[in-house]
Amino acid sequence: MTVNEKIKALRDRMSRHNIDIYIVPTCDFHGSEYVGDYFKTREFISGFTGSAGTVVVTLKEAALWTDGRYFLQAEAQLVDTGIELFKMGNEGVPTIEEYIVSHIGEGQSLGFDGRTVSAEEADELTELLAKKGATLQTDSDLVGEIWEDRPELSAKPVWILDETYAGQS
Repeated sequence: MTVNEKIKALRDRMSRHNIDIYIVPTCDFHGSEYVGDYFKTREFISGFTGSAGTVVVTLKEAALWTDGRYFLQAEAQLVDTGIELFKMGNEGVPTIEEYIVSHIGEGQSLGFDGRTVSAEEADELTELLAKKGATLQTDSDLVGEIWEDRPELSAKPVWILDETYAGQS
């Protein structure tokens, strides 16, 4: 499936779930930047393989935010995808939140997989959306619905750091 086909499939799922804007972060259930294959949803949906970035998909547009480490890589990997690159930190580039606020309207909904976004960020988005008369849906792993050959969630055992490294038990 091409990136364009994946975006179309995501938009189909968004419509079914009454979601107008969908966020696809680079994150796992623990807030990590470097994630296991199961969590590479942003890479799957966009084709961008850098370790940091967030994709936002509306019913008509798609955009990727990443930092200066990845500007050249993102430009190359986003060719012919229809995904616009927003170079974080550059003058005149809106933040993800500013973009969402400017693209969402009253009665509309913003969605994401709530397991991959911090509670603090979800609270901030809820406040921003309330001012616009919009709502938040955090219970939808829409990328997971279209990723047919998604790698399995790792079942490797955890290991416990010694108190020397952890500071306390």
